[in-house]
Amino acid sequence: MAKRNTELKSIKDLMSDFLKENNLTKGFLQIRVKEAWVNVMGKGVQSYTLAIKLQQDILIVHLSSPVLREELSYGTDKIIKMMNKALGENCIKKI
Repeated sequence: MAKRNTELKSIKDLMSDFLKENNLTKGFLQIRVKEAWVNVMGKGVQSYTLAIKLQQDILIVHLSSPVLREELSYGTDKIIKMMNKALGENCIKKI
């Protein structure tokens, strides 16, 4: 009969272990990035966002408005800081 693992772990640690074991970390991070984009930038910017994805450490954002794209390009450093803060880790280096 197998021994029971009596080590206590928090749910956060269990979820982290589960994601790592099943190679779901990247996919889960993609979902968190999309949610963080809406929370950080607001629904106004989100309505002009066609697609958003994280490729390695680069955040790729496709916008339908060239004017908005130009305006957001002036604040990339601030956007990167706010997104990393919302995600709780420094996974975005460039937009």
